[in-house]
Amino acid sequence: MNEVNGLHHVGHVVRDLGQAMETYRRLGFTVAPPAYPVLPGVSEEAVAVANAHVYFSDGFVELVAVLDANHPPVEARPFPLRVPDDRLPGLAAAIRATVENIRSFADRFEGVHIMIADTSGIDGVASRLTASGVPHGGVHAIQRPVQTEAGTLMEPARYLEISAPDLPLGRVPEGRIGFAQNATAPADRPADHSHPNGAIRLVECVLCVDDASLPEVTRRYGTYFGQEPAVAGQVARFGRAGVTVVGASALGGLLPGERAAGSPAFVAYGVSVRELAATERLLRGNDVPVTRTGPDELFVAALGTAVVFRQEGLRRERGGGLR
Repeated sequence: MNEVNGLHHVGHVVRDLGQAMETYRRLGFTVAPPAYPVLPGVSEEAVAVANAHVYFSDGFVELVAVLDANHPPVEARPFPLRVPDDRLPGLAAAIRATVENIRSFADRFEGVHIMIADTSGIDGVASRLTASGVPHGGVHAIQRPVQTEAGTLMEPARYLEISAPDLPLGRVPEGRIGFAQNATAPADRPADHSHPNGAIRLVECVLCVDDASLPEVTRRYGTYFGQEPAVAGQVARFGRAGVTVVGASALGGLLPGERAAGSPAFVAYGVSVRELAATERLLRGNDVPVTRTGPDELFVAALGTAVVFRQEGLRRERGGGLR
């Protein structure tokens, strides 16, 4: 049984969360109010990041920024993370490491640094990674607030982060990657996460690497996901995970004019939309420069990443991936 069910979310690290929210609204996304986590017994300074979510029927985009004197302030609400007492020290350490990683991501460049895959069997993923010699921080269980028609409910979720042997906890060369498993969605949670641009679901994340590194990174991700990619030249696609790894020389074929801010680096993510022509009209009406990559796909550049809009219902190429 393959435990990977696509993307759970991607994280877009920004320097000014308020500005980023306005940019996303200009792109036609509905952005939830910003919030920051609070963990029992842990100072707010230690978890000083805020985020705002763009929700889809499958997955979400997280806008995340550091909260300190070096970054513009933002009005955000606190949200409590509830965790059993015996798990609190481990989770607190993981969150502190995540905050430090996000600081370093923001210093590296503004853009996507986080890719979390969705799984229906996170314990199986953890066991498989351990057996394959992949370092990770173990499975953490939390409860987070979720807005439903009945009010705010605390929903359980579980996640793990992959680590590289020579980097801080929860970090690999390209950023923060891992897996998450949600509880079954409450029956009274609103199912329609509507967006003026017609976005429906999160379908793709693109990682750019040096050409010489492509075989090694492809093997590494194959181990993470437990699957072989579809490879065509300098492009490797992990269809079930919704991840594309592309060599730098081939990036222009996927995203004309785009360059990676570093190597390795996540350079883009994609969403499907109900009607691409309507999406394009909205973007152009908001004076957003648009690049067409084909009759059924276009992308825009936004705060260090390319946001790809793809017509929903297309038959994907073998292994999935951007067309």
